Amino acid sequence: MAVAPQMNRPMPAIASIRASVLAPLVEQIDRRSGKTDLLLASHGILRSQLDDPYAMIPMARYVAIFEEAALITGEPSLGARLGTLFKPSDIGPIGVLFSISGTIRAGFERLAKYVNTVQSATSSGVFEEDGNLVWSYRLEDARMWPRRQDSEFSVVASCQLVRSCFAKSWKPLEVHFEHLAPRDRSVLERIFRCPLKFGESANRIIVDGRDAARLYRQEDPALSAVLERHVAEMVGKAITPDSISERVRALIGIYLGHKPITLSAIAAELKISVRTLQRWLAEEGTSLRELVRETRQAIAAQQIEAHVQKARIAEVLGYADSTVLWRARRSWDR
Repeated sequence: MAVAPQMNRPMPAIASIRASVLAPLVEQIDRRSGKTDLLLASHGILRSQLDDPYAMIPMARYVAIFEEAALITGEPSLGARLGTLFKPSDIGPIGVLFSISGTIRAGFERLAKYVNTVQSATSSGVFEEDGNLVWSYRLEDARMWPRRQDSEFSVVASCQLVRSCFAKSWKPLEVHFEHLAPRDRSVLERIFRCPLKFGESANRIIVDGRDAARLYRQEDPALSAVLERHVAEMVGKAITPDSISERVRALIGIYLGHKPITLSAIAAELKISVRTLQRWLAEEGTSLRELVRETRQAIAAQQIEAHVQKARIAEVLGYADSTVLWRARRSWDR
């Protein structure tokens, strides 16, 4: 039985990320080359901007800088390696909330709920599948591509949070990435020690249901309440109210290829009636069917360009087979 996802509010007016997130990356470039300031300047960023922990920079520039840094340092798995150094304090109060959570499930629910205090333009959520917990992460804007470094950094960092806060020897049941398999997978295999899948509709960590529910510590309710209130205030200052279509689009990104996406299911997650959902989407000039089509079309375009087999694309997008995908593509072109 599915559980409603803990979902962040994606896509404020300008997709952005806290400049301080770049600090570990800049440190690595400083160590390996003398091109840090030149790289930042080429993307319209000054080193002095990184000194303000609450300053924001465009997400697209962050993603591009991360990709270029991997080339400059000659390290294709730079994002994954940086992720292994991640600490709860690197994301401030959210990391502290994760670290005091009683269960892995509670930690991931909080991470998904409050990730937008660090970055926007992101769909992040947790849901149950076959008795296991699935954490999903994906940047909303398909134009931010390639983004292997951000994806691998975010997934590895999340895995590292679990290991540092709950159990050092913990490993996921499975890990999914939206990008295609790199030529050398050895770094990721050593980090995760579990099956890896590539070319998925989103980045995901699958956690054994027993691990997710195991009680590791008793939370201090008073401390949790203070932190939750502080993070909630940060959320209110960090983002603009999202539209219903943005919230629905986020759920589509979380569920695509894993759970049925229907009006009744989406309405239930948003705690509104089907009729209200339809009316609100219509007022914004769209529909659930249109939003699903847009998401599938964007992901399919990326994978077709990367020469992924049609049968695999169909599976990722939740189609029965490549014939159904082909028919859908014909309708997109009309």
